[in-house]
Amino acid sequence: MRKNERFYPTKDDFRDPFARDRDRIIHSESFRKLEYKTQVFINHEGDYFRTRLTHSLEVSQIARSISSHIDLNETLAEVIALSHDLGHTPFGHIGGDTLDECLKNDGFVNGFEHNFQSFRVVTKLEKRYSGFDGLNLTFATIEGILKHSYPYKKSFMPAIIDETFDLSVDPSLEAMIVDRSDEIAYISHDIDDGINSGLISLEDLRESSIIEGVLRRVNDEGVKKSEEGVFRYRFISHLINELIYSLIEHYKTSQNIGFEKALESEIKKLKKLLFKKLYRHEKIMIKMFAGSEAIRGLYKALMSEPKMLPIKHYKKLENEKKHRAVADYIASLSDRSALKLYAEMYGRG
Repeated sequence: MRKNERFYPTKDDFRDPFARDRDRIIHSESFRKLEYKTQVFINHEGDYFRTRLTHSLEVSQIARSISSHIDLNETLAEVIALSHDLGHTPFGHIGGDTLDECLKNDGFVNGFEHNFQSFRVVTKLEKRYSGFDGLNLTFATIEGILKHSYPYKKSFMPAIIDETFDLSVDPSLEAMIVDRSDEIAYISHDIDDGINSGLISLEDLRESSIIEGVLRRVNDEGVKKSEEGVFRYRFISHLINELIYSLIEHYKTSQNIGFEKALESEIKKLKKLLFKKLYRHEKIMIKMFAGSEAIRGLYKALMSEPKMLPIKHYKKLENEKKHRAVADYIASLSDRSALKLYAEMYGRG
């Protein structure tokens, strides 16, 4: 298997293969829907907060920057980054966890897994060509979508896919870069959104040595805390730069994608702090509970009466098991369309 080849050969054009992949992703329906899928804050809560779309763009920018500095394929990293969240359900990780629970409670042991769902999106669910399903991306891009940072060995994976991508081995370095860029992006912008929303403050996070170090850099610039917007912007900029530079330097000395051991430990501590202070905040928990209930309600209703599925999804029942067609439809919804449909079904509008 050559990394720049596809399942269905196509004629060359003025772009390199990974640039063509990127363009196909950007023009896909699933990519556009990311604008209305939750990162942490439900989309309609404010124009400022990140969504899955802005998150994917930020991951892409970070992945390109890192790849270009360590002589990896910048465009391959970019397209994997833009694609990595295509399989996410509405309402962030709680939506995926709820859908997984619904499927497993119904006896479908494979459940729902967003990496595999992203794979389904680009190889099956998007329809752009008359002769085959999917976007016909290169093998390297598809492998990066499936694996992220580790081998991807799942018992439910069709044998031909396992053989094509050799899922038992590590992914490309570009895929690993995207995985760590994802981490850098969500840590930094979740802090930014959390502060902007008033749910957390920098004081809440000062027990993190990473936060303390970045605060010193901002103070050394002479930026005053009274300049609230500027101070927050400079803080987030320094935080992202600190993590990017640390990753690049670690790679140059070790040839491993990641951070020096002590920094890895501090990043884990910071994530635990965010989980405690932000992700479990009562206002976030209320919104996530509402999202989870919507997913559960939609699944129950559509499994009992699949004729409520849109016609293109209902037709899939000719070739797909009902639970998979229902899960594909629910996963494709935006936050607001899922809430609207749930309200219509249960008379809660």
